[in-house]
Amino acid sequence: METVTEKKAGKMNGFIALLLNVGLLGLSAFFIYLIALDEDPVHLWGLIPALIFWGIMMGGFMVVQPNEARVLVLFGKYIGSVRESGFWWVNPFTIKRHVSLRIHNFNSEMIKVNDLHGNPIEIAAVIVWRVIDSSRALFDVENYEQFVAIQSETAIRGLASEYPYDAQDEDRPSLRSNPHEIIENLKEQLQKRLDVAGIEVIESRLSHLAYAQEIAQAMLRRQQAQAIIAARQKIVEGAVGMVEQALRMLSEHKIVTLDEEKKATMVNNLLVALVSESQAQPIINTGTLY
Repeated sequence: METVTEKKAGKMNGFIALLLNVGLLGLSAFFIYLIALDEDPVHLWGLIPALIFWGIMMGGFMVVQPNEARVLVLFGKYIGSVRESGFWWVNPFTIKRHVSLRIHNFNSEMIKVNDLHGNPIEIAAVIVWRVIDSSRALFDVENYEQFVAIQSETAIRGLASEYPYDAQDEDRPSLRSNPHEIIENLKEQLQKRLDVAGIEVIESRLSHLAYAQEIAQAMLRRQQAQAIIAARQKIVEGAVGMVEQALRMLSEHKIVTLDEEKKATMVNNLLVALVSESQAQPIINTGTLY
């Protein structure tokens, strides 16, 4: 496939060309005056070319708005693009095709796809892009806006299948836990796909991420169970440390001497008091009657 690269087209200030065109119109009016005055058809040889040139020149005027380009095609051949805003005159036989250079937003539809673990998820993204090569956008793809939409959805599907929705291992990236890494990966994949169309990806971000409805409740319960287990592990680790510290301080300060059986009883009581979800109710032993 032949690749076209944008180049600068030749152009003339439109106001200068307009003065020349007015001059041709005045010349045509002068010949009409001579014909009416002398009634001599020989002046038609001057009138007809002047009118033809005037009509041809009228087809070369164009206005370029800020952040847009006009791509010029002469008899099927690309001859250049005009990016500078203003009033211009170009070859009147060229076809002047408009390309917007403004920043565009593409909001993808919510897509249902399986993540790395095969769980169905719903995902959507926002892609911010713009055209940086007007010739490639027009000639290398059929419809560059539709091309962006299709390639964006394809990249989103591919991205979702590369990561799990939520990883149990904190060191492993996931769609929910590592949003910055995910959007950078999405932007990189999109840029590779859209380079052929002369399009720059400015930003990409996820606009929707959730489990599919059919497994949402089950996954919510699993997340809650994982959170409870993690919290219990932290509580047990803290309780064991506090018991160890209490026994060490009692021994160092020689407050009381405990044998192994009494240590086991004390450890049991402290762990029950520290780990239990309900508030502990201490029992004070004041001695025996006998």
